[in-house]
Amino acid sequence: REEFDSLLSMLESESRSPSDGNVSAAVQRVSSDYVSDAWHKALDRRATDPEGAITAARTLLESVCKHILDEMAMPYKDTEELPKLYSLAAGQINLSPSQHAEQVIKHILGSCQSIVEALRALRNRLSDAHGKGKAGVRPAPRHAELAVNLSGTMALSLLETWESRKKS
Repeated sequence: REEFDSLLSMLESESRSPSDGNVSAAVQRVSSDYVSDAWHKALDRRATDPEGAITAARTLLESVCKHILDEMAMPYKDTEELPKLYSLAAGQINLSPSQHAEQVIKHILGSCQSIVEALRALRNRLSDAHGKGKAGVRPAPRHAELAVNLSGTMALSLLETWESRKKS
């Protein structure tokens, strides 16, 4: 029984995704109210407010990118779209596909850029950030769960890479 206690505790906890704790820990280390607020809103809204969770998931990534750029004293426009912010931040911490020679790494990092683009598009189409007409589509909690998990994983990767670059 003792060997399974930690696993059972995790399964019985409120956390719905295994990465929630890792992302929460990284967000806490950053000490940014904007990053923390976006992450906690995304987590809290997944099941009950999928549209709001999708908005918060996108806001999380935008806030993480801006935080990293601010910390590195890299200028950006406040009106910059998420994909551009991500490219700027990723380039500063060596997560741009063009900065690597290994094809599989280039492919993974290119896929990360695609995820950022898709989260932007999802937020524009299915979140609560824009008004809806008669034919508006409502996302299901599973869509919000996917958006929050992807955004959290991307934020974690950015933050951990940035932290490791600061130490070197």
